[in-house]
Amino acid sequence: MEQRLSVITLGVADLARSRAFYETGLGWSVGQAAESVVFFQLNGMVLALYPREALAADAGVPSQGSGFAGFSLAHNVRRRDEVDHVLAEAERAGGRIVKPAQETFWGGYSGYVADPDGHLWEVAHNPFWAMDAAGSVSLATGEGV
Repeated sequence: MEQRLSVITLGVADLARSRAFYETGLGWSVGQAAESVVFFQLNGMVLALYPREALAADAGVPSQGSGFAGFSLAHNVRRRDEVDHVLAEAERAGGRIVKPAQETFWGGYSGYVADPDGHLWEVAHNPFWAMDAAGSVSLATGEGV
């Protein structure tokens, strides 16, 4: 298996509400959409929104569950002050701040917001990683790259 992540699919309770959060609230552009799925083209991968019940059925697992799902998504930014801006934008769009932005133990600055379905997004500035003009992150060191 090649070391690559192609698509992240989020199981959502209300597809229209989730689409509005990402498209209208956060200003993301829909790449493709159908009655039961919405795709956003990201840098090098795709984020899909799909009804939770249908996603669970497709995987052959129960759709019910609560609590921490064991993962978070992350949106890295170029500057420390962007963390606060993006968290506020997500909250205005209907997200819920789970952890306000703060200095981290590893030397960065980050906070967490939950989307309307409770999917956790970390918004972080990591001064030890490089980010190119397209927003792709590299493990290479480089403040301001």
